[in-house]
Amino acid sequence: MARMATVVVLAGGPEPPAEVPLPAGARVIAADGGAERGGAIDLLVGDLDSVSAAALARAERVERHPAEKDATDLELALAAALRLGPERILVLGGGGGRLDHLLAGVLLLAAEPYAGVEVDAQLGGAAVHVVRGRRTIAGDPGELVSLLPVNGPARGVVTDGLAYPLRGETLAPGSSRGVSNVFAEPRVRIGVERGVLLAVRPSGTVRAGS
Repeated sequence: MARMATVVVLAGGPEPPAEVPLPAGARVIAADGGAERGGAIDLLVGDLDSVSAAALARAERVERHPAEKDATDLELALAAALRLGPERILVLGGGGGRLDHLLAGVLLLAAEPYAGVEVDAQLGGAAVHVVRGRRTIAGDPGELVSLLPVNGPARGVVTDGLAYPLRGETLAPGSSRGVSNVFAEPRVRIGVERGVLLAVRPSGTVRAGS
């Protein structure tokens, strides 16, 4: 059976999810208050403490969880997205709110369960791309991008198309070595021999293919 191309996950929070055009044919899963973004919702997931009656009515299906649970609404929504077998998961969320929720959500994108899926996020005005193995990311020449290792060191990092290239280097957690690089070309190629990177474009917008 062919895999679904993209599942969009709308994250909840005090700010509405980013207004980014949804890929054609994408299934949409809302994490609780993420349903307030508007539009059709294939599945609404969460304890439903932050969703209006109008948004609830737009959901084709609802997966309700208790308020006292061991995972955030976003993690539950991502798990539901993974069950659909997508090639890509695109998370849309606000950039503000509680710092602990924001950090937990960003780190969640690079978790091991999603290793077989291409993962991108638009969090307010920033774009985040999870890099495992090799990825090509589109941006604008002169745009900033930071390469941040998560879950341990990222070894054998190679880049092509950045103003400050990396040639088989190791980026270690707790180091700022990969911060504030610059797009020299419209498309940047990033390779990692071992480990996981978050490519963060602080003023970027996720595009259809990146």
